[in-house]
Amino acid sequence: MKLSKEEKTILDSVEKGEWRSVKEVKRKKGKYQEYAKATFRKDKRVNIRISEKDLIDIQKKAIDEGLPYQTLISSVLHKFVTGRLIEKKA
Repeated sequence: MKLSKEEKTILDSVEKGEWRSVKEVKRKKGKYQEYAKATFRKDKRVNIRISEKDLIDIQKKAIDEGLPYQTLISSVLHKFVTGRLIEKKA
């Protein structure tokens, strides 16, 4: 069976013993499920103005990703505010 690069990285990590069992897994799983629900709850509306070209490009990217463009915008904003948006080096 051929593994992807990501799968090979994970397998190497497991074989090196870098993975550890989680204590109180049920409690922690519930806690993180609540965090996820709160993160993805969309209970506020924001209106912004952006250029038509940017909107068209966002819509194209969203189609490529298979999701609504508003969801893509929300995801990008969430990654930015949580520090997980990584700038691509030229």
